[in-house]
Amino acid sequence: MQDILVLYYSHRGSVRALAERLARGIESVPGMQARLRTVPRVSTVCEAGEPAVPASGAPYVELADLEECAGLALGSPVRFGNMAAPMKYFWDGTVAAWQNGTLTGKPACVFTSSGSQHGGNEATLLSMMLPLLHHGMLLMGLPFTEPDLSATASGGTPYGASRVSGSDGNPQLSDAESRLAYAQGQRLANLVQKLSRP
Repeated sequence: MQDILVLYYSHRGSVRALAERLARGIESVPGMQARLRTVPRVSTVCEAGEPAVPASGAPYVELADLEECAGLALGSPVRFGNMAAPMKYFWDGTVAAWQNGTLTGKPACVFTSSGSQHGGNEATLLSMMLPLLHHGMLLMGLPFTEPDLSATASGGTPYGASRVSGSDGNPQLSDAESRLAYAQGQRLANLVQKLSRP
């Protein structure tokens, strides 16, 4: 089995729902396994910290997860057209992995959720691509051959799966959002499989 890291930060549950759906898409490909991981919240008080183990959901990511993964799906909620601070904080601490080329040549994709239709989904997806490009990863998106990409009235972009949760932060994915996240996970797993063949 090859592990694909599904690394996300979720505040209200929408990004977590996308991550879980991506994981199902990954695991629909024989020989592929999703490894769900998250990052701790960042406190404005330097002395405060999060518990060593999250109260619920995926465990916190470790640098070993980057070394051991065959590919990566990265998700964050939108924060003014950018990834959330906890995810940015994690990537800012990966200089050693960058120097060692830990992620070089590994396939990756990105996904996100916003509270409104024009909340910055595409800008956030692009912002998450930047550290992955610096790490030498091979980025893939969602092609318009996915019928839901042209028909959805909610989330979905060619840069990656997305969700529009509304102002109440409802984490329930629409049918189209669910299918696109699943398709993205499946595409990533298929790419990992093709690249690992001799």
